[in-house]
Amino acid sequence: MSVVGIDAATGVLLVDGKRVFPLVLSNGPAPGRKAPNGRNGLAEVAAAGVNFVRTGSASWDAQAIAAQRALLDAAAQHGLLGWLWLGELPNLPQGPSPRARQLAQVVDGLQSHPALGAYKGVDEPRNVFRGKDWIRPDGLVRAYERLRQLDPTHPVVIIQAPNATVAQLRPYRPAFDVTGADVYPVSYPAGTHVQGSNRDINVVGDLTRTMVRAAGTKPVWMTLQIAWSGVLPPKHVPRFPDLHQERFMAYQAIACGARGLTFFGGHLTQVAAPADAAAGWNWTFWETVLRPLVLELSSDAVGPALVAPNARFAVTASVAAVDLVTRQDGKDVYLIAARRGGAVSQVTFRGLPKTIAGGRAVHEYVQEPPPPPIEPGHQVFRAVEVSGGSFTDWFAPHDVHVYRFRP
Repeated sequence: MSVVGIDAATGVLLVDGKRVFPLVLSNGPAPGRKAPNGRNGLAEVAAAGVNFVRTGSASWDAQAIAAQRALLDAAAQHGLLGWLWLGELPNLPQGPSPRARQLAQVVDGLQSHPALGAYKGVDEPRNVFRGKDWIRPDGLVRAYERLRQLDPTHPVVIIQAPNATVAQLRPYRPAFDVTGADVYPVSYPAGTHVQGSNRDINVVGDLTRTMVRAAGTKPVWMTLQIAWSGVLPPKHVPRFPDLHQERFMAYQAIACGARGLTFFGGHLTQVAAPADAAAGWNWTFWETVLRPLVLELSSDAVGPALVAPNARFAVTASVAAVDLVTRQDGKDVYLIAARRGGAVSQVTFRGLPKTIAGGRAVHEYVQEPPPPPIEPGHQVFRAVEVSGGSFTDWFAPHDVHVYRFRP
């Protein structure tokens, strides 16, 4: 059985004591199906750095429990964890009920599986478009308390719609260990999912900050776009984020407080190329957008920054339109900076330790003469000079730079 918890000081997920930044596919490739390169689909995404896939069911009985155990078996073969959606079960009335008994049966049947990573609660309970039928927190709190009694070793995650306020969301705090929101801003017209005044992709950062305030001291995982109902034909013209947009949204969410990311919609084959539809998953989006991003996020250069504590010193930017977070682990300082808008200009950062003389903008490659012996194809990350705790760099709108410094 996996033991999954949360570091109270940082909000970082702990899986058997190891710090993990969740990179989740919702949903991932079906077990047994292959990627275009002939590799097992789950093996393909796991090799790039995906570590969670959403599993679960809208309805539950003994057959569904057995099916979910088989899905978790397939995930375990490739080192993946399951984010188990419980449908409407985690919304309990007062007192004994058939739903409470069914919830206990599901948890008892699956909690011991080594690939179980977390539970997914009721989806978007405070969605204002439910009208009068939006789900009150009381039943979710009762279900959460029961879940923690049955299984104290796996957290409960509730993802909200993007259209609620902090005041509306705050009452849900006792119902989860982790929260977050769906946000899919790339569509025709732009921003139809969020339904707010900000139609730019930087609405991801705004919503992340809203969820951080609503969560209190609990961590936030944000759900970003592959595809969603608002880009599906025939009612809509399909539109996907490109790599530059997806990379910006991912890093902006992190800079604004996210401790995990989910990518939704790869399984929506109504908006996939014919070959992908036949394969059951959007492998074209994977190859052109998501795989390069996941490889970067899970790399040795970036991965440690995503699970490191926030630094105890404050770094500021000379341009207000830059979202940033500074992290520090045992040996390195990391600065993640995403420019939400404005013009192309230089941005000055101040507040780094005076012991830092320079660093690197990671995954920004340059050719520099290596020390002998010279190796063909030698590459290094772009150098950044720091003086007196300050440095300056260029940013365009929706640019992201990830810096690594060693005092």
